[in-house]
Amino acid sequence: MTPKNRDIRLELITLLGVTTTVVIAAFAIYRLMHGNLTALLVDMLIACAILGVVVYARVSGNSQRAGNLMCLLNSCGCLLAVGLIGPIALTWLYLVLLTNFFLADRRLALGAGLTMLVTLCVLPGVFPDMFHAVSTLVTAALTALFSYTFATRSQDDRVELQELASLDALTNVPNRRMMERALTLAVEQQTLGRGRYGLIVLDLDRFKEVNDLYGHAAGDDAIADLASILRFEMRKDDQVYRFGGEEFVVLLQVTSRDELEAATERLRKAVRASLRGPGGRITISLGGALLGHERDWHDWFSRADAALYRAKSNGRDSYVIAEDLF
Repeated sequence: MTPKNRDIRLELITLLGVTTTVVIAAFAIYRLMHGNLTALLVDMLIACAILGVVVYARVSGNSQRAGNLMCLLNSCGCLLAVGLIGPIALTWLYLVLLTNFFLADRRLALGAGLTMLVTLCVLPGVFPDMFHAVSTLVTAALTALFSYTFATRSQDDRVELQELASLDALTNVPNRRMMERALTLAVEQQTLGRGRYGLIVLDLDRFKEVNDLYGHAAGDDAIADLASILRFEMRKDDQVYRFGGEEFVVLLQVTSRDELEAATERLRKAVRASLRGPGGRITISLGGALLGHERDWHDWFSRADAALYRAKSNGRDSYVIAEDLF
């Protein structure tokens, strides 16, 4: 699937990488003007490596791996700068410790930070005296601790927000937004010959009567119970989504029309046997369609939806499978 989610890590890699490259390039010009060719070479190598990570991240889209590379590169570059330039390069230490926790895996960032601090302790000539050594190392350790804590909290909050954005609040199943992404992916996968997919659209029969006679709370309970039944009936690779109102969509990996029809009938029977409301049994109608030559999920969905309405016209508590398009 290729959802166009906002990738915060990718944005940070790009911002930090480009900014750092520009700053290092400015230092490189300064080295050139003063004839410090060794430092110039180091600056250019670091700048090229950082820019290479940015390009890799943008082209591959693998921000996790690129962030880990950037973390290691920043840490090694900072130590190398301290070793070649001297204590003045320690000003980069705090920025590296801070940003690593937002670029890379937190365990890797923590390990890189500890390695940097231990290495600085054994490098000769880094600190003029014990006071400066303790002051710098304590400040750096606190920076790493606060960065780790804040990055952990931010990631947990981001995960929670993503879940809230992807799940339906009433039923706790993926919402329409997630359904659209999944159907788009299914079309892409089948086009590439990586499986075959079937779609089932279903909704509750005479749902308006439940709301009118027993209230919206009873209607919500029926929808939530239906979602629970559908989740229980899903196979390993199947997914159920709430499309809206009392309507749900089921995406299945199937090998034939017969398999899709059997799955559709199984869902109908499961709901008929288990779903109850204040007025007694509640049934569903279903429409199914195998993915054919469609290149847009809307066309595929429309065939299944049309089959659902034919099932309702046939008296409800039934299903219709749309004609195949191959």
